[in-house]
Amino acid sequence: MNAAAPRARVRRGILLGLAIACLVVVPLIPGILAAGEPTAGEFVRIPAESVIVLLVLALLPWRAARIPVAMLFGAVVVAALLLAGIDRGYLAALGTHFDPADLQQLPEAFGVVADALGRPAAWALLGVVAVLVVGTGAVLAWAALRTDAALRARRQGPTALAAVAGAWTVSALLALQAGVVQPAAAAASVDTIGTAVARASAARAAALALERQIVDDPMAGVPASRLLGALRGKDVVLVFVESYGQVAVQGTAFSAGVDDVLRRGTAELTASGYGSRSAWLTSPTFGGISWLAHATLQTGLWIPTQTAYDQVIGSRRLTLSDAFLRAGWQTVSDVPSDAQPWPPAKTFYHDQTVLNALNTGYAGPTFGYARIPDEYTLKWFADHVLRPGHRPLFAEIDLVSSHTPWAPLPRLVPWAVAGDGTVYDSQPAQSSSAAAVWQHPETVQEFYGRSIQYSLGSVLTFLRHAHDPNLVVIALGDHQPATIVSGAGANHRVPVSIIAKDPAVLHAIAGWQWQAGLLPAPDAPLWRMDAFRDRFLAAFAAAG
Repeated sequence: MNAAAPRARVRRGILLGLAIACLVVVPLIPGILAAGEPTAGEFVRIPAESVIVLLVLALLPWRAARIPVAMLFGAVVVAALLLAGIDRGYLAALGTHFDPADLQQLPEAFGVVADALGRPAAWALLGVVAVLVVGTGAVLAWAALRTDAALRARRQGPTALAAVAGAWTVSALLALQAGVVQPAAAAASVDTIGTAVARASAARAAALALERQIVDDPMAGVPASRLLGALRGKDVVLVFVESYGQVAVQGTAFSAGVDDVLRRGTAELTASGYGSRSAWLTSPTFGGISWLAHATLQTGLWIPTQTAYDQVIGSRRLTLSDAFLRAGWQTVSDVPSDAQPWPPAKTFYHDQTVLNALNTGYAGPTFGYARIPDEYTLKWFADHVLRPGHRPLFAEIDLVSSHTPWAPLPRLVPWAVAGDGTVYDSQPAQSSSAAAVWQHPETVQEFYGRSIQYSLGSVLTFLRHAHDPNLVVIALGDHQPATIVSGAGANHRVPVSIIAKDPAVLHAIAGWQWQAGLLPAPDAPLWRMDAFRDRFLAAFAAAG
């Protein structure tokens, strides 16, 4: 006998065992990812997809047809793995399931990863994922063909059959021992793809319902003369504080520092002649995609997905910016994270002045995702937009220093020395890099808290130095921070405050029963964010 023959049989046996292991284990992973905290039963089933592909291959008499069938099997399982993995990431970061109709969000997610890891590392990671995707599909196709060939072979057929039968038997016994009452076969890949299709179908139904809501606008026909009469002569500034959620102010290890900033800020504002009222809003988003919250508050529509957002900004829905523009205010958009034109500012919100990273004179360093520190953004706005003699304005300012990854983080500088931002070149940041911060969840949470303190401190500094007796500020969070900070199952609540020197402004909202000060208590009024537009317009139309 040839001495190499036993070694060849062992090698073939090992390869066959690896092929069967791939067919048994890999197709189960989508179901395990979907389970979140899987039970023992999730690991002991035989994937029905693998059984089906082996049966199909066995029935095919043409060898050439077996390769595309095996490749299709690999592609289906890989597609399910990708969908399940992305969905798991969405749940962890955004607290929601991934809708395949929202594929356009993925480049934004990549941008956040690039800001956290650096662009070269992010591209390298993407390359590794691409290689794994292609490689996994190829390995699954090979495993199906290898097992099929063994089943067809006269010598190895009994071995392959015994291996498959043994796997079925062990799976069934383990399933019974684990108390799994459903069959030991599972089609996790098919279930995952079916769930994604069902979500896409639900999104289409939601789009039809949203279209009716867009058209049925109770504020669309209100004459300009009746809009916002109680705010005549006021400068109204809507300030979104990135990731400013309920966890920032209640029940966490880092909330005490934020609360201290708010309590001291309330006292300082009161001494300067300001009054403030605060409550809670429920945001349509969680962990990111801030523009969904911005559009929800401005339009009075619930906008929980990118698909819904695209639908709304392509419409003629009345926004708060529109209402102020119709009533005679000048309108301004200030988004310091933008380094290129953002068409909806003009085409949907109809802002007359659009400010961003390119036209506000900043010459200092960037801080992670935040191209421009919040304090600089507000200082430039105060100096160049709220300058003496300006016409009353409505502005939305989207602050970004508290955007993930929360590092590196600037420090507050004396208001008078902000200049063109080069002062930050010589100022040590609060952390060296995002990579250093993200090594431990506790450190991430600590720096999240610091970022909120910095952003709120910037708003308070702006209020102290604006010298505008007609200033009205609506300051609120856009969403809760990601699960690593908020914890699993966190709500979508964000603080909201209205701040003004004129007592008539706060008197107009007395019926809302919001609480005095900048720090809402747990039992403060709670609205959905889409309720704000109509209630705001109704409250301030009284003097029209």
